[in-house]
Amino acid sequence: MLHITDGESVAGTLRESVLTGDVSTYGDLMFEGPAPAGLDVEAWRDARARFIAECGYASLEEARQYLQACENTLAAVSQHEEVVIWLDHRLSDQLILIKVLDWLSRQDLRGVQLSLIRIERYSGSEPFIGLGRLPANELAALAGARVPVSEAQYRTAQAGWSAFTSPDPKEIERFIGADTSALPFITAALRRHLQQFPSVDGGLSRTERQALSVLREQGTLSGPRLFVAVQSSEEAVFMGDVSFYRLVADLSNVPHPLVQISDTVQNRLGSVTITKTGRDVFEGRADHVDLNGIDRWLGGVHLQGGKAEWRWDRASERLVRHP
Repeated sequence: MLHITDGESVAGTLRESVLTGDVSTYGDLMFEGPAPAGLDVEAWRDARARFIAECGYASLEEARQYLQACENTLAAVSQHEEVVIWLDHRLSDQLILIKVLDWLSRQDLRGVQLSLIRIERYSGSEPFIGLGRLPANELAALAGARVPVSEAQYRTAQAGWSAFTSPDPKEIERFIGADTSALPFITAALRRHLQQFPSVDGGLSRTERQALSVLREQGTLSGPRLFVAVQSSEEAVFMGDVSFYRLVADLSNVPHPLVQISDTVQNRLGSVTITKTGRDVFEGRADHVDLNGIDRWLGGVHLQGGKAEWRWDRASERLVRHP
């Protein structure tokens, strides 16, 4: 048996449990950075590794080795009798799920029993943050509830991955407007992805807007306190603190800063304060993209330059083209 998880938090706990089998990870967090369609394995690895290195998450070589390990995880599937995929309802996990199922749908898996652990809540663990918060005995208990992967799930994953990697983000809206019941958490996850597009009113992603809202209401906060406050407003937490700190730092490292940051130590933000420009943008008197430009990948969409072609309309909860 092979157990596949999104990272070492769940993987380490599974290894401590009574469950037998190998445990491996596929942890490429594709909610940020390039994920364009049409790349072969090597080009995909290179694009993702360069992004990870440019963010300072790892060196280029470390990033390539990590992504190679992800590929090795998938290559090992055919060597096992049963493979259990442990992923929950969060955006980060759902993107991994549709990528992995899309890849597996094109492999010869005769003789391999493939199943999923599907969970968005757990009794006694409220709010449910994710599988990584459960102890070994509770993870082991979930194994009995695994369900075989169906053809409908393969088809849904293929369509979802095609939509996510498309240069046209309206493909995602068309996908989640169809029947996605085979993968019950993918619609909410991809809708949250769309909310990361800059908004019509102010040019902020949902996470950026939430950060400015907290600072506007509570005043100066340390990076960790700001992270906790912002995550508490999420229906399903999908972003870790390192990704969040980079996002907030990007609001400061622009020609017209929206926040001021002091005392940054070891990739942890010190105190964070909203600026006058930040207040103007939050309240709709200025636009972040118009002021500072944009260079952001969201799945297969690359927003770049002085304008963002696609914006999220919070009122209609739809993507719109921006003139």
